[in-house]
Amino acid sequence: MSTRILLVDDDLRLSAMLADYLGQAGYAVETAGTLTAARQRLRQPPAPQALILDLMLPDGDGLQWCRELRADPATAALPLLMLTARGEPADRILGLELGADDYLAKPFEARELLARLRALLRRAQAGSGTPAQVLRVGALELDLGAHEVRLHGQPRELTAYQFQLLAVLARHAGRVLTRDQIMDALKGHPQDAFDRSIDVHISRIRAALEDDPKRPRRILTVRGTGYMLARPRADESAP
Repeated sequence: MSTRILLVDDDLRLSAMLADYLGQAGYAVETAGTLTAARQRLRQPPAPQALILDLMLPDGDGLQWCRELRADPATAALPLLMLTARGEPADRILGLELGADDYLAKPFEARELLARLRALLRRAQAGSGTPAQVLRVGALELDLGAHEVRLHGQPRELTAYQFQLLAVLARHAGRVLTRDQIMDALKGHPQDAFDRSIDVHISRIRAALEDDPKRPRRILTVRGTGYMLARPRADESAP
């Protein structure tokens, strides 16, 4: 069965072109030209398996909807690729901070969008169809099969990309990983992707896991090198 993609963009010509291109690549693409139509579609089964979202829509702000999607447990992990004509670094950072897994500025090549979409789906589907496996680092648990994160037994919301990034750090707990090592471990990520996006995703992971994200004790920055998931403290036990 083809993977279901919901493309939300009010540029009807671009939407038709992308739907045809992605359709030829084996995806089942539905389009929506407004946030209203997109919201209605998400309420109808079967649910899309990925979302391509333009930020500038006639009836609302795509950034605000992204925030709403990430706040809803039903769509918190939905792979989401943002499209926008605003390509400044500040706009990219804002989109990633609000929960986008990747960001593509217009104009773009359809082949690049396809590559990024495939990468998002590979990360989201990693571990599906395999026996459940749980990574534990102190009170932190990552259920690789269910793509769930728990801290002291309580669920924490992360996007699919953030889950995979945290899993990379958890597999190497106590070791410093460079950005390049993290990117290599996140298989399929386009090499020309916004290279500072890892920093933004790390900040979002900290917001979900740290008592004080500005003074992190779990996800540590090693200046000039990279990031490390700290080993459990003596006063922290697994749940």
